Amino acid sequence: MEEITLVVWAASIACVILVGIAKAGFAGGIGVVAVPLLCLVMPPSKAVAILLPVLCACDVVSIFFYRRIVSWEKVRELFPGALAGILLAAVFLWLWTGDEAATERGLKILVGFLALLFVFYQGARAWIFQRIERYHPAAWHGALCGLATGFTSAIAHAGGPPVTMYLLPQHMDRRLFVGTTVWLFTFINAAKLLPYYLLGLFSAENLAMSLSLLPAVPFGVCAGVWLNRRLEQGLFVKVVYAILFLTGVQLVTGWDPIGAAAALLGAG
Repeated sequence: MEEITLVVWAASIACVILVGIAKAGFAGGIGVVAVPLLCLVMPPSKAVAILLPVLCACDVVSIFFYRRIVSWEKVRELFPGALAGILLAAVFLWLWTGDEAATERGLKILVGFLALLFVFYQGARAWIFQRIERYHPAAWHGALCGLATGFTSAIAHAGGPPVTMYLLPQHMDRRLFVGTTVWLFTFINAAKLLPYYLLGLFSAENLAMSLSLLPAVPFGVCAGVWLNRRLEQGLFVKVVYAILFLTGVQLVTGWDPIGAAAALLGAG
């Protein structure tokens, strides 16, 4: 069994807390930083496997608060495509096996690329939403956005942007929007359990670590509620996305920008 270091534990707990904060509605998109950060201290396949049961536990808590607030019509438009995206990702991961080191390096690059793409999306979000304000989605657009959501969610638990881009132009009530996304990702995360199991990602060690991290979930949710009441999320979000950008750069290039900056400061 692989030894779990203090750094791995600290990173894992921090990421679960970030997921809980996001689930509480504070700076909602920040949960996407969890997988890239964990990829700095463990293989990507281990990172996504450890986080999935934690995400499912968060979903159970979330749907309690949104159990009657959902647009089933929108869920039906998005979920079939999401299932296809999850299947596509599972086939992609299954085919991309062989040399374990090369596979994990390739997955790190892919996760890093998705992290950078997410930062770009957040930076251009206002511009994007201005352009799609007059956009009226057709049913097949839901299937296409669902496909993108399912694939990116299965690879890096980062399926939020396509759903947001599909639902936001439809001017849903805020609570209905949140409730619909909560229910949609509850189904998506549950659907990922079987392919993850078939791909051998749920080792006893991974499941044990997932179980040990569950107590951090309510702490993260409570922290999110507290932050919602006392802190302006703008600065917090900028710091998190800056970290996500630097993490994405490191995963894609192998170069550590934070370490390089620290070395320069030390030399100075």
